Amino acid sequence: MSGFVIPVPALPSLAVAGSADRFPLRRVFCVGRNYGAHAREMGSDPAREPPFFFTKPADAVVPASGRLPYPPATRELHHEVELIVALGAGGADIAPQEAVALVWGYGVGLDLTRRDLQAIAKDAGRPWDMAKGFDASAPCSPLVPAAQAGHARDARIWLEVNGTLRQEGRLDEMIWTVPEIVAHLSRLVALAPGDLIFTGTPAGVAALVPGDRVRGGVEGLAQFALEIGG
Repeated sequence: MSGFVIPVPALPSLAVAGSADRFPLRRVFCVGRNYGAHAREMGSDPAREPPFFFTKPADAVVPASGRLPYPPATRELHHEVELIVALGAGGADIAPQEAVALVWGYGVGLDLTRRDLQAIAKDAGRPWDMAKGFDASAPCSPLVPAAQAGHARDARIWLEVNGTLRQEGRLDEMIWTVPEIVAHLSRLVALAPGDLIFTGTPAGVAALVPGDRVRGGVEGLAQFALEIGG
């Protein structure tokens, strides 16, 4: 007897680069508008806005490889390439200078957005959940341990679609650095091992259509390549 009334769902996890081991996922947090140029293209003033967060289900995280299904209920699926931070330790009210010690590793992936549904939700003053937290909305590369990769602060982040560069920036263009993001988030929730943080996207977000070939990466850290299915 397991003690559960239905079969226990599988634990979401991410591959670890160069290893057969996997990183278990607890929660997925995303930082909104953390690059000045992207904030401006979305109609905001980055100089006046503190960091804000939204979430995705942990099982929305899938490998950023192979063929990714085009989601239902949208005609405007947008790509947002992001550095991903995986926490190996947690806590609350963490000081920025102590936050980097919580980081287990890094990856790169996509915060996929059903932009048309997000626009409808914004206009109606409703939550964004169905625009951001749908199935397979968080494809990620394998994670690279920080002990191996270090803590990149000024690497190039980029994304191309069908061989054409669409997004490009550098990590030092983030309005809020990784330690500041972790510290600020820890004042809102108690962080824990297995938490994943998407750190925001540079300018150039645009729509994807079935058949698009998408490549992206953070220089010196990780890359991914996938195709958008029908």
